[in-house]
This record gives sequence, structure tokens and C-alpha cells, in this order.
Amino acid sequence: MGLSLLAYLILGITGSMLFLQRNSGYPQVSWLKPLHYITGWVMVSLVLLLLAIGIVGTLGHYGSLGHSGHLVAGFSTVALVLLSASSSTQINHQQPWARSIHVGTNIALLVSFTWVSLSGWQVVQKYLP
Repeated sequence: MGLSLLAYLILGITGSMLFLQRNSGYPQVSWLKPLHYITGWVMVSLVLLLLAIGIVGTLGHYGSLGHSGHLVAGFSTVALVLLSASSSTQINHQQPWARSIHVGTNIALLVSFTWVSLSGWQVVQKYLP
């Protein structure tokens, strides 16, 4: 989870820098956009890996899903990450709605990552002796 949060932080920084470059007339830095894209795909991969680990671990320990609010928090986070990633693919295609959905989703991800982190901490406490 920590790597996902680090990726989210890097995406926030690089996304803000891209916004500033686009709107202020500063020259474009050639490595910034690829770094943003690569970090985004890393975060998507990490979140999907965490989803798989969570489902397998919960099924292995309890035999079924839904033993805490962490399930809803996790699925919400995965959905927001996938929505953000899919909307990002439309930004370069001159879709006026894509950038606002991408940015709005990423703001909602701040709440979702906080929720999934707190509920995940409660789940981890159940596993510890």
C-alpha cells in the first residue's frame, strides 16, 4: 500500500507540474509526461495487485468476503483508479470532459486512499496477535 501511496504522491506532483507548464507558458520538460504516464501505470498495477492479494488473503483466512468495510473501500479505490486511468487515455484525443474527470477522480482518490488505509489498518490488527 505504501508504494501505491508513493505513486499517488508522485502523480500529484508531476500532474501539478504538467498543469503549470500548460497554463503558464513555461517550456515543456520532455521527461515529465512519460514519467507521469509510467507512474500512473505502476499505480494501476499496484492497486490491482493489492486487490488480488486482499481477495486471496480474505478468502484464505475467512472463507468468504465482506467481513469489514475494507472491502467497499478497496473496491471503491480500484474503481476510481481505473476511471482515472481510462479518462487519462482520452485527454490527448481532445475530449473536453476527459481532463476534468481525470482531475476530479484523482481528488476523490485522496479520500478513497485515506479510507482504504484506515480500514486496512483495522483489518491488519485482526491478523496480529
